[in-house]
Amino acid sequence: MITCFPTEILERLRTAQVVAGFSVEKVEFAVPVAEALLAGGIDVIELTLRTDAGIEAVKAISAEVPEMLVGVGTILTPEQAAEAKAAGADFGVSPGLNPRVVNEANAIGLPFAPGISTPTELEAAIELGCRFVKFFPAEAAGGIQYLKSMGAPYKHLGIEYFPLGGLNAENMVQYLSEPNVAAIGGSWIVQESLVAENNWAAIASRAAEVRSLLEGSSSVQREVLANPA
Repeated sequence: MITCFPTEILERLRTAQVVAGFSVEKVEFAVPVAEALLAGGIDVIELTLRTDAGIEAVKAISAEVPEMLVGVGTILTPEQAAEAKAAGADFGVSPGLNPRVVNEANAIGLPFAPGISTPTELEAAIELGCRFVKFFPAEAAGGIQYLKSMGAPYKHLGIEYFPLGGLNAENMVQYLSEPNVAAIGGSWIVQESLVAENNWAAIASRAAEVRSLLEGSSSVQREVLANPA
């Protein structure tokens, strides 16, 4: 089923580790934000449909920043799933699990990750063919310890998670240390105030800080593996 993410997109997410989540009030902000994130080393985004500019922003980034893997978030209806696909979205995400939206995404070939926060919701997603799901709201639901406990009975199914909600530079590495977490959502990177000020350099700098933290964490992990206690 198409709802399972294609291998190439999952690999991009695993490599990126952090997906920058944001929305824009004006279409003209979309491309500069995407270019700033790329300059800082982040090449996967989740642009949410929380403003009237959302779909047009997806179109602009897809057309003008082809290096960016474009995810569309806050897809709440089947019609929005179709609009996102037509606008050039590479994948879609929702905060909750709506079978109508998942089925539409499957029908049109849009890789899709529904939101789940309980075993019941996860089983419903699995029944619909999903093996990659959004864990939301991650911190409010119980954080990484809750995810470990909730996911344990389903580990043999190869479910992978995309946690969002309350994540930041301080706790992202803890989530990414879990083998079944493919990537996390980073909504703290693109601050609304910086977008309003057209401060693209600051957004690029924040993205670069995230990449530096990730690279530092990877170096420590490699050192531990090479020199176990």
